[in-house]
Amino acid sequence: MSEMKTTNNTKRLTGIAILSAIIVVLQVVSAVLARFTPLPFSITLTLIPIIVGAAIYGIRTGAFLGGVFGAIVLILCIVGLDPGGNILWLANPLLTALLCFVKGIAAGFIAGVFYSLFAKKSADIGVILAAIISPVVNTGIFCLAMVLFYNDILTEWAAGTSALSFIIFTIAGINFLIELGSNIVLSPVASRILKIKAKMQQ
Repeated sequence: MSEMKTTNNTKRLTGIAILSAIIVVLQVVSAVLARFTPLPFSITLTLIPIIVGAAIYGIRTGAFLGGVFGAIVLILCIVGLDPGGNILWLANPLLTALLCFVKGIAAGFIAGVFYSLFAKKSADIGVILAAIISPVVNTGIFCLAMVLFYNDILTEWAAGTSALSFIIFTIAGINFLIELGSNIVLSPVASRILKIKAKMQQ
């Protein structure tokens, strides 16, 4: 019995490690691609592996993977691979670090909560709703932080337009819609992974 438990724990840790590596790679790729866009910040492409982790291993794992996402975002901000994030880091390092972790952990945690609530009726519905709520939380916390703590930078990024318009049409528009779209497109992949996992456990 204890040998089986050890094997299951090893498989769990391996799965979480693989998902963490995917998150790191996707976020670095996202930061590199962002350099070829007019946006001052990178698009988040890592929410699906976070959702998969939360669905397979539970809410705490979703929060942990969100923390991994937050850590890699913070590193990219510090080294300058995320230009917009680097500006925030130079303006207020402690607050920027807190923001990276809070929005990442919250996105993973809430995605896990939504999946666990709705997967009882349908795993597919659980994945879709988690895929929708995750970017809402991630982008929502970022927008709120920009308004409350980085208003001067927000005004500068708005470049003559109103800060509210910039948030609605750029951050919560372009950024959010790309994140949401990629999540919805990839949610069937996440559902397929969960079904394969379920069959393996039978």
